[in-house]
Amino acid sequence: MTCDERNPMRVLELSAPETLTLTQRDVPTPGPGQVLVRMTCVGVCGSDTHYLTHGCIGSYAVDYPMVLGHEGAGVVEAVGEGVDASRIGERVSIEPGVPCRTCAQCLAGAYNLCPDMVFHATPPYDGSLAECIVHDAAFAHPVPDGVSDKAAAMVEPLSVGLWACRKADVTLGDRVLITGCGPIGLMCLLAARARGARDITVVDLNPERLERARALGARVVDSRHERFDEREYDVLLECSGVASVTLAGMRALARGARAVLVGMGGDTVELPLSALQEREVSATGVFRYANTWPQALAMLAGGVVEVDDLVTGHFDLADGEQALRAGLDDPASVKAMIYPNGLPTV
Repeated sequence: MTCDERNPMRVLELSAPETLTLTQRDVPTPGPGQVLVRMTCVGVCGSDTHYLTHGCIGSYAVDYPMVLGHEGAGVVEAVGEGVDASRIGERVSIEPGVPCRTCAQCLAGAYNLCPDMVFHATPPYDGSLAECIVHDAAFAHPVPDGVSDKAAAMVEPLSVGLWACRKADVTLGDRVLITGCGPIGLMCLLAARARGARDITVVDLNPERLERARALGARVVDSRHERFDEREYDVLLECSGVASVTLAGMRALARGARAVLVGMGGDTVELPLSALQEREVSATGVFRYANTWPQALAMLAGGVVEVDDLVTGHFDLADGEQALRAGLDDPASVKAMIYPNGLPTV
């Protein structure tokens, strides 16, 4: 069924604290430079769950009602002025942030740092958990044949892993330590492996997720029973957001190592300053990503990385709350996928 035939369309709103409401809105009309996309898949991110349960992330506070979801894929159904009509019918992966394209950061290529970024499901902007959305055509990326809809939706978390590995300059032969084995930790594992890391250690306390990391070729450490700081690593990709784990990971780094802080935890964290200075360890944070979609889609199309098996739950839009709470309720859950236009038949 097309977007026009679904007018009005279903939308899942975060309507009040810890309250999701399935409601209806008019199907939007694409403006100049935009496309209308019928959403096939939207992955659930930990930030969606955090907005549901806490109503804010850092300085970003929900202005109710708000639509969640920023890991999306769909099919172009209409185009606005200035967009090639041949794109109608095209499968696309949605890059959820649209920068201004004119500020100093955008002109330097670091558009992820644009101060005027419009980003899905980041207050005050609505996200993707709707049957149809409009989006900037330049950030609706064509999906190659052979890449599934759910994989196209997971380009977003894969991009986080790719960006972290770029910032860490992961290269052939590196010894990489990944602390935290949630979806982003697993995406960092896939990206590091694709970049040639020879020795990847993943640390977590969730045995189900550690088994997934082991199956992907990592050495795993259950932090409830084992130490992980007895070796020296070239790269730390910190994905847990836990202060004590961050500190231990920093202390496990070799001379000249690189640390990238990916996970979000408290506002401050203790760092072993003398160890960082004496070993000339470089440390940086990451904020989203830039220019990752073409590489991610090419990696998926070429079989360099495979992400489909990371989807552990499939939900209709009406079951969105169950999907958003899956990571809280099920320790084996990795990625819940919501299908705004109905579950696939095959």
